[in-house]
Amino acid sequence: MNRDHQDAVNAYAKYYGKIETFRSAKIISLSSQSIELKVDDLTININFDHVLQDCSDAHKTLVRMIKDIPAK
Repeated sequence: MNRDHQDAVNAYAKYYGKIETFRSAKIISLSSQSIELKVDDLTININFDHVLQDCSDAHKTLVRMIKDIPAK
């Protein structure tokens, strides 16, 4: 996901991680409860609003999180 969806990873860092400015962001890990990002030298954990049940639920949740970000 890091290479194919870098815009989404950046959006997670900015909106959910509340980090305005950074040089790089990448996903370190994904669990049923959260997504962990490395943003420059900082590691942040973004909790999901529910425990993910499977890969399909993970995909739907990550897509919904992007859609939930308010337009600028």
